[in-house]
Amino acid sequence: MFCTCGTRVNVLEVGTGKIFSSIEQEDQEDITCFSLSPDDETLVTASRALLLKQWDWKQSTCLRSWRAIHNTPVASMSFDPTSTLLATGGCDSTIKIWDVLKQYCTHNLKGSSGVVHLVEFHPDAERLQLFSSSADYGIRVWDLRRSQCTCVLQSHFSAVTSLAFSCNGDTLVSSGRDKICTVWDLKSSKAVRTVPVYEAVEAVVLVPEGEDFPQIGVKSKGLHFITAGSKGVLRVWEASTSRCIFTQALSDTPTPENDGRAEEEVEQLSLTHALLLATSARLAVVTAEHNILLYELSSLSVQQQFVGYNDEVLDVKFLGRKDSHIVVATNSPQLKVFELSTCNCQILYGHTDTVLAVDVFRKGRMFVSCAKDRTVRVWRMHLESGLVACVAQGSGHVSAIGSIACSRLKENFLVSGSQDCTIKVWELPESFGAGGQTGIADSVLVLIHYETLFAPHQDVNSLAISPNDKLVASGSQDRTAKLWSLTNLSLLGVFRGHRRGIWCVQFSPLDQVLASSSADGTVKLWSLQDFSCLKTFEGHDASVLKVIFLSRGMQLLTSGSDGLLKLWTIKTNECVKTLDAHQDKVWGLHTSSKDNMVVTGSVDSSIILWEDVTEKELLEEQVKREDQILKLQELSNLLLEGRYLKALGLAISLDQPHTVLRVIKGIRQGESGHRKVEETITRLRQDQKESVLRYCAVWNTNARSCLDAQVVIQVLLQHESPELLLQYQGVRGILEGLLPYTERHMQRIGRLMQASMFLDYLWQKMRFSKTMLSGPPVLLHCKLLL
Repeated sequence: MFCTCGTRVNVLEVGTGKIFSSIEQEDQEDITCFSLSPDDETLVTASRALLLKQWDWKQSTCLRSWRAIHNTPVASMSFDPTSTLLATGGCDSTIKIWDVLKQYCTHNLKGSSGVVHLVEFHPDAERLQLFSSSADYGIRVWDLRRSQCTCVLQSHFSAVTSLAFSCNGDTLVSSGRDKICTVWDLKSSKAVRTVPVYEAVEAVVLVPEGEDFPQIGVKSKGLHFITAGSKGVLRVWEASTSRCIFTQALSDTPTPENDGRAEEEVEQLSLTHALLLATSARLAVVTAEHNILLYELSSLSVQQQFVGYNDEVLDVKFLGRKDSHIVVATNSPQLKVFELSTCNCQILYGHTDTVLAVDVFRKGRMFVSCAKDRTVRVWRMHLESGLVACVAQGSGHVSAIGSIACSRLKENFLVSGSQDCTIKVWELPESFGAGGQTGIADSVLVLIHYETLFAPHQDVNSLAISPNDKLVASGSQDRTAKLWSLTNLSLLGVFRGHRRGIWCVQFSPLDQVLASSSADGTVKLWSLQDFSCLKTFEGHDASVLKVIFLSRGMQLLTSGSDGLLKLWTIKTNECVKTLDAHQDKVWGLHTSSKDNMVVTGSVDSSIILWEDVTEKELLEEQVKREDQILKLQELSNLLLEGRYLKALGLAISLDQPHTVLRVIKGIRQGESGHRKVEETITRLRQDQKESVLRYCAVWNTNARSCLDAQVVIQVLLQHESPELLLQYQGVRGILEGLLPYTERHMQRIGRLMQASMFLDYLWQKMRFSKTMLSGPPVLLHCKLLL
């Protein structure tokens, strides 16, 4: 699936929901439109720089680019059925036809008024017809053989949004924002029927002819089409009777009767695009909120849903069996539940204002949410189907609820904290968590809070429940954290020490310790026994928004308003890792049940999954160490056996310059050493020669190994061309290191040669007379010494 996103086109793999590749404009100009050829080989994009670019999308490479000739940006684009001709409609009221293969402009069609926002080729390539629509609300039919407009189809009184052709090519269905769809007979160029659809239609798709779809009301032959528009639902129409035979049921979407804001929300859910996937019998639909939904054509039920834009992420938690899902609270009344393996998303409706926080029960099948609408809601997931439904809701706060926490042992209560400076405890029925076999709630239970705590003097920012469900901690804007007993609902103590408001509190999973993070940039550990501060972690330059325990309470992970994550070791009080991936405040931070993954969500709209790779790295290091020991043993055996070529290659692969030097020395000391060195070096691969040359620069700095280095360098210079040597990685730096030491060795050898020649001269001049030889032994010895 190809989707535009600013200056790039993202290629999305539908099965996994991951971006396969990204095709980006080098000039950083926004892409105004694009089109993919019917043979799936060529992608053409148009940008605001008035350039057309042809891409090989599989390799993400630009094949060629050319001027669009239009005086203003291109607004629409379409390929013909043969993938040869490309039509572009511009904002300058002209249409250009391009031969993509021969690379020239074949037609320049004038006559439209205003922006040409729609161009479509007739599906029958032999007709050579082009259909276009512009600001005059008419549909122009162009005969490309004569380069003329043969007729104008007039029926709409607003912008024409889409065209759909029948299989035989004799019927056309057009849709518009004037809330009608028109069926045209292309043989007579007349409107056969006008169908009032009572909504602004953005896209129309014809139901495949000759097939029955009884679940959506298609039981007879004839023309049927599906409309997508401002109401946010898909509807199936019978063209012969102008009757709506099926309307998609979306029971979980808000309706105007529920709330005064719901009508505005429904407008935000309006559909903007629809595309028929004939091969897989599916329908792809895009909403105004940038969500992409894939429907099964036979029933118009959702198969997959991709979220194109998350807005600001305020909270995120793992959910489901084996943490297979995540639930995300964004800057909207809807919750999003993502399946991690496919990126499929469910959008949950219920809250009428922005959701501020979520929390998940220990078993992972139920979670709670709180919002600015002063309500809390309990949601339950069916573990087999993954469907999520609201099963309970409660109201009682008089201001926005900013924090919420679930019980840890059993699914029997939850705690909420609000801006009204109160904390409320909500009780759940004993058998509440055992239901939900289908994931669909028959009715929503109304929760009643059984106790209210009036303690903080300012907003309650965070709540945490102890692992034994006996204590609850609260962090407030008044710079204090408080510890409460859930047994008798009494205040046990106050933690004082932060200089600014506390954003998050968290109990240790093992020790009797509470962690708190504050806007003063510090994280503190508190004793639950005497409420004293045990440790203070300083390192963030901005507010610390979240803190969680990792590694069974041995480490802390914190997130800040500067987008940084920091990993702390509690025992040593030091920051062992800083992770920089977000660009703004990180409000969402949660760890999986197995403590091996972390998910973060930020105001920069990104959600990132982090994996603990400590064990993996240790295992890789151990395997590498064992492999190195085996190679060292093999190297020793090769040296003993005199197999120097293989030993040299193995030593180079181990990156051991000293061992390589030993091999070179061993070869030189043998019979015909220089010739064997030459044969061995020349048979090495280029990357191995690069390594040996790099080692030579080190060997050359020592007088004991400089001769071996010079022998290797001599072989390389004799058998490698200068052009090839200059292609070696880092060769310039190596040569700069070789030259001064080589000159120094030459000077030293020159001095040695001069000294040896002087001794030779003395020896040649020495004369031993008979007198000297017959003299006293002592005198003879002295003269010989001279």
